[in-house]
Parts: sequence; C-alpha cells; structure tokens
Amino acid sequence: MPKKTYRQAINEALRQEMERDHRVILMGEDISGGMGAPGEQDAWGGPLGVTKGIMPVFTRDRVLDTPITESAFIGAAAGAAATGLRPVAELMFVDFMGVCFDQIFNQAAKFKYMFGGKAVTPLTIRTMYGAGFRAASQHSQCLYPLFTHIPGLKVALPSNAYEAKGLLATAIRDDDPVMFFEHKAMYDDEAEVPDEAYTIPFGEANVTREGDDVTIIAFGRMVNFANEAADNLEKSGISCTVVDPRTTSPLDRDTILETCEETGRVVVVDEAHPRCNMATDIAAMCAQEIFGALKAPVKMVTGYHCPVPFSPALEDLYVPNAAKIEAAVREVAGKGH
Repeated sequence: MPKKTYRQAINEALRQEMERDHRVILMGEDISGGMGAPGEQDAWGGPLGVTKGIMPVFTRDRVLDTPITESAFIGAAAGAAATGLRPVAELMFVDFMGVCFDQIFNQAAKFKYMFGGKAVTPLTIRTMYGAGFRAASQHSQCLYPLFTHIPGLKVALPSNAYEAKGLLATAIRDDDPVMFFEHKAMYDDEAEVPDEAYTIPFGEANVTREGDDVTIIAFGRMVNFANEAADNLEKSGISCTVVDPRTTSPLDRDTILETCEETGRVVVVDEAHPRCNMATDIAAMCAQEIFGALKAPVKMVTGYHCPVPFSPALEDLYVPNAAKIEAAVREVAGKGH
C-alpha cells in the first residue's frame, strides 16, 4: 500500500468525491489562487497547499476562491447545502470561527430541527487547529469541544493520513453538517493510504493498541503521542489500550466505556484547554457509568488554561507529549512517576 502524507490524503479524498458527485464544490480563501494575477493560475491551494492542483481539473466553477469574509462564505455554503449542493468550505483556521459562528451553530446546525426534520444540509467545513506550529495564540487553538457541544453538528478529528481520507469521504457524503478538524502540525506525516476511495464510519472508535493495565483515550494528533507512550511503557511492563474515538460527535461511548472498564485505569489526552474539554467529558462519563470498576482516579493530560504561547520553548511546554502521557499512566498504574 502506498504511503501518503496527511495533506495528500485529504487532497485525494476531495478529488475522488468531486469525481464521484458533481454536486461537491469547494469554497474558501486562496484555495485555487492566481485569480487576476500573472503566472501560475493554481498558485496557492490554501495556506498550506492542501487543495493545490484541484482547480485546474474541476475549474473555477467548482473550486471557488472567496473574499476574506468567513461570515459570508460559510453562510453561503450553508445555503448552498440546503438547496442541493454538497459544499466543502475551508475555514482557514478554526480560531476564525468567531466571525462566522452564528452561520454554523445557529443556522446550519439547526436547519433540520427547525424545519421538522425535512431539511438536508450536507455541508462539510474543513478547518485547521492545534499548537506546535509556531502560529501563536490566534492560530493555534483546539476548539473542537465547542462544536461538539452543539446539537446538529458532527465533529471529526483524523489522527493520521489513512483516517483523514476515509473520514473526509464520509463527511462529504453525510447529509448533516460536519466540522472536519485537520491538525496543522500533521500535514507532512505519512501513513499507508489506499489509492481507491473508502469511507470510515462516524461514531466508531479505533482501538490502536490493546493492553491490560491502563486505557488511554486520545484525540486527533494526540493519538500518535499516546501510541508512542504505550510502546515505551510496554518495555517497562505497563500494558496499555489506546482508543482513538475518531469523532467526538457522534461519540463511541460503548467502546470507550468497555475499554476503560476492562483496565479500570484511565488516562485521557486532549490538546484543548482543560476546562469543559473532551477530557473532562470522558472523565465525567467514566465516573457516572463505570465508577465501580475504576481502580484509580481518571487522569487528564491537556493543554493549559491560557492562550497558546508564541515562544517556541513555552509552546513546547504547553502541548501534551509522550513523556507527559507516560508520567500520567505511571501515576494511575501505581508504578511510580
């Protein structure tokens, strides 16, 4: 199976879904580039080149460069979805949600409910998130918990290139609005990815490691750090199960609770700020549903309750990593820090 980067996998999913369904269109800032400028017409493909090469194939009729007004083009995408197209809109950084949040949570997310279940809104919003890219506090946040909180939205967080291609295809084919989170620090990460199109169901977690001592639940990029930590801990006799939920809405509660109940010790890894994030949600769920099976308090490994630092040294300290996960696992396992 060929190896592809996270960036290539997303680009390939977009191309294949556009070939499969003529209703799929792309919208966003600089996703095609070169409009009215001399030289190459496919100049950008977004800030990190994810959509590069798509416009020359599908033309500007289906790959639409938008003005720098997220409220306008996210609103237009929601309207286009409600009237029969299947738009994929690129919200360049999730931090920009502040200027288009009403269009997402008060409009697109509520269309089906407000129209008695008759409205279909097949809208996918691709967006970049996460720290570790030296992009400072206005371009580095993990805001997927905010969108997970909203009924009517689905939220996907692929942890590698294989997951990214399959989950994006599912998102585009889904008849509900989907927030698709791409970690900007992972675009060059490689994994084995089939050439053919495939889908990965929403709401079905992936167990990447199986062990007896501790269950680690991790989201997005953090899954890779959790796997690294699990491999290191195995050498010292601590066996870990690692669960990648893949989507936070819908959330695979059954797999999470079953694996946590089996080990009785739980570590949740979430890059988001620590208050009201996915780690607190999983911890509360375990306390409510499987309290009797827990052998130790649930441990959370998260970012800090502060803006993401711009200083490289401070940003490295801010982001959860394999060493922090290992320390947390050793603590709940009772085998030293």
